[in-house]
Amino acid sequence: MPGTLEKLRNIGIMAHIDAGKTTVTERILYYTGKTYKMGEVHDGTAVMDYMEEEQKRGITITSAATKCPWKNYDINLIDTPGHIDFTAEVERSLRILDGAVAVFDGSEGVQAQSETVWHQGQKYDLPCLCFVNKMDKIGADFDMAVQSIRDKLLAKPIIVQIPIGAEDSFAGIIDLIKMQAVFYQTEKMGATFEETEIPAELKERAQQQRNEMIELAAEYDSELMDNYVHDKPVSAEMITRAIRQGTLANKLHPVFVGSALKYIGVQRLLDGVISYLPSPLEKKEIIGHKPNDEDKKISIKCDYNGSLVALAFKITGDVHGDLCFLRIYQGKLRSGSRILNANRNRRENITRIFEMHANERKILDTAGAGDIIAVVGLKQTLTGDTICDPKKPVCLPSISFPQTVMNMSIEPKTAAERAKLADALASLKREDPTFECKTDLETGQTIISGMGELHLEVLEHKLVREKGVNVRVGKPRVAYREAVTKTSEAEGKFVRQTGGRGQYGHVVLQVDPLMTDDDHWSREIEFENRAPGDSVPKEYVSDVERGCRDALGCGPLAGYPVVGLKVTLIEGSFHSVDSSGLAFEQAAAMAIEKALEEADPVLLEPVMRLQVVVPQANFGAVQGSLLAKRGIITDCRIHGNMQVIDAKAPLVEMFGYSSEIRSVTAGRGTYTMEPFNYERVPEQIAREIIF
Repeated sequence: MPGTLEKLRNIGIMAHIDAGKTTVTERILYYTGKTYKMGEVHDGTAVMDYMEEEQKRGITITSAATKCPWKNYDINLIDTPGHIDFTAEVERSLRILDGAVAVFDGSEGVQAQSETVWHQGQKYDLPCLCFVNKMDKIGADFDMAVQSIRDKLLAKPIIVQIPIGAEDSFAGIIDLIKMQAVFYQTEKMGATFEETEIPAELKERAQQQRNEMIELAAEYDSELMDNYVHDKPVSAEMITRAIRQGTLANKLHPVFVGSALKYIGVQRLLDGVISYLPSPLEKKEIIGHKPNDEDKKISIKCDYNGSLVALAFKITGDVHGDLCFLRIYQGKLRSGSRILNANRNRRENITRIFEMHANERKILDTAGAGDIIAVVGLKQTLTGDTICDPKKPVCLPSISFPQTVMNMSIEPKTAAERAKLADALASLKREDPTFECKTDLETGQTIISGMGELHLEVLEHKLVREKGVNVRVGKPRVAYREAVTKTSEAEGKFVRQTGGRGQYGHVVLQVDPLMTDDDHWSREIEFENRAPGDSVPKEYVSDVERGCRDALGCGPLAGYPVVGLKVTLIEGSFHSVDSSGLAFEQAAAMAIEKALEEADPVLLEPVMRLQVVVPQANFGAVQGSLLAKRGIITDCRIHGNMQVIDAKAPLVEMFGYSSEIRSVTAGRGTYTMEPFNYERVPEQIAREIIF
C-alpha cells in the first residue's frame, strides 16, 4: 500500500465563478476514461454538477469528489463551487487536499473570488498549479492573466507553456520544457494531438520565456543552476525536478494554458498534476493533540500501518442514512469496524465504505492513509470532527467557517409539517456548517441564517424538493451585530437565599473594544482571567466565561449578537458553601449587561466587497447607483471595452442589485460580491433599525 501512495494525488479545482472549473473537471473525467460521454455545464449534463439545482442554474453548489486514473497514477479530484455563498464547500475541501489547480479566465485574469479561494488555499499551505483557461474567448490575454497572478495574488507564477494565438486564432500550446508545439484535434474532442516544431514566428518568444523559466527554477536545484550559469546543456528532467521542488515548497506556481471548452491543454495539465503536485507522503506532518489537552501535541504521519486518524470534512443526507466524507491521514479503516469520535468522545460504527464518483459509489472493504472516501454509519459526527482508533485518541485541527451575514424567517405551511420542518432543519445543519437556525423568542418565528441570497434560496429549495417540507419564507434580512466603543467596568452579584443552601456569585468585569489592524471591530470574543485566585476559585472561571458569552448573544441596542470585545475578569468573591457554577454564570451575565450599556454600544452592519464589470457607456450610471447605495469605489480600470469597478457597499443596500444592474446595462453588466467586514451603521439609519 505505501508504494501506491507515491502514485496518488489528492487535488481540488478552485476558481472564480464562471472561470470554467467544472468544464475542466468534465474534460479530465473524459480523458482519464472515467466517463465515456463529455458532460457540458451549459447543457445541464455535467457529471460533477449532479444536483437538480446545479443543473438548473448552471453553477456548482456542492463540492463533488471522484477518483480517476492517469498514466499509472490515481487522482482524487474535488470540484469546488466558485460562488461566495458556498464558501464553506471550498474551505472544507481545501482543508483536506494535498494540492490544487487554480483556474483563471484568460480574458479576466484574477477576479474577486479568485483572490478569496487562493488565500483559502494558502491558509492551508497548498501547492498550486495555475491554468489560464478560455484562451479562445474574446479579449483573452495570456500575459495580462499571468501579470494579474503576480500583482493581485502576490504569487510567483512560472510559465511552463505559452499559447499559440488567442481568441478565434487560438490553435494550441508551446511546451517550454520540451520545446515543442502541441496542436489538438477538436473534431476528436482533443483526445488526439500532434507534437510538432515550434512555428518560426514564435521561436524567439518561446526561447526567451524558456530562459526566464529556467532562471526561476534554478534557485531550487543546484545541478540546474550550475548547468545554466556555465551554459551547459539543460535537460527536461532537470527543469521538471527543479520546478517540482519549488512547487512543493509553495514558492513557485507552474502556469498552464488552454481552453477546456475547445478541448485544448487539459491532458498537459494532468501531466503537470502528476509532475509537480505532492503525493500524500510529501505533505508536511500534521500536528494533532490529545482530546481536551491542546498542549500535548501528537505528530500524524501518512503511514498505512499506524493507528487510524481521519477527518470528517463533509456530510450529506442520504436515503440510507448520512453519508460522511473522510480524509484518512494515518492508518487504515475497515468496513464494520468500531471507531472513536475524539471531539465528542463517542464510539461509532462504520457500516459501509465507498469510493465516490460524484453521486455514484463503489463499495470498498478497506481504505488507508491518503484516501478520500465516504462512509455510512456515523450518527454523531459533524464536519471537522476527528475519527480515530479508540485506543489512541487524537484530535486534528478543526475547520473554521465564516459567520453568516443574512437571515430569513421560515415557517411550515401547515401545523402538521412543524415536526417535519424541525427534522429537515436539523439535517441541513449537519450538512452545511454555514447554515444556522434559531427561534426568535419575541415572535416565536424560526430564523434561518446563511451566506447570502443565493445560499438561502438554495436552502429553501432543498427543504421543499429534497426534504418534502412545504414552507413559507419571509424576505431575507441582514444579520447586524453590535459592538462597544470604549472601556467600561461593571459588577454583578447574584445572591439567593431560600432556606437551606443558597446561591452566591460575585464578579467584577471589564470590557474593551477589540479592533483589527485596520481599525475595524474584530469578529472574535476574547476572555481573560486576571482575578486573584482567592477571589474567584479556578473551578468557577469557566462558568463566568460561559455566562459572559451567553449574555453577549443579545446586545443592548437591538438584541443582535455582540462582537469585537475583550472581557476581563478582574475581581470577585465567593462563599464557601453557597457558591456554585450557576450563581457565577448569572453574576457574569448581570455584569455584562451593565458593562455594555456603559461602553457606548454601536450597531454594525456587514459590508461587502464588490467587483462590477460594465460597458464603458454605462459607467456613469452604475457609479452613481453605487454611491447612492452608500458604496465606496476603491479602484476603476478599463479592460477591453468594459469598465471594471472595485467597490465596497453595505449588504442591506445590495438586495436585488442583480436585476438593477441588468436593467441599467441592457443585460451586459455583471457583478460578484463577498463579505468584507463589519462597519458602523450611520447614526440616522441605526436609529431607524433600533426603534
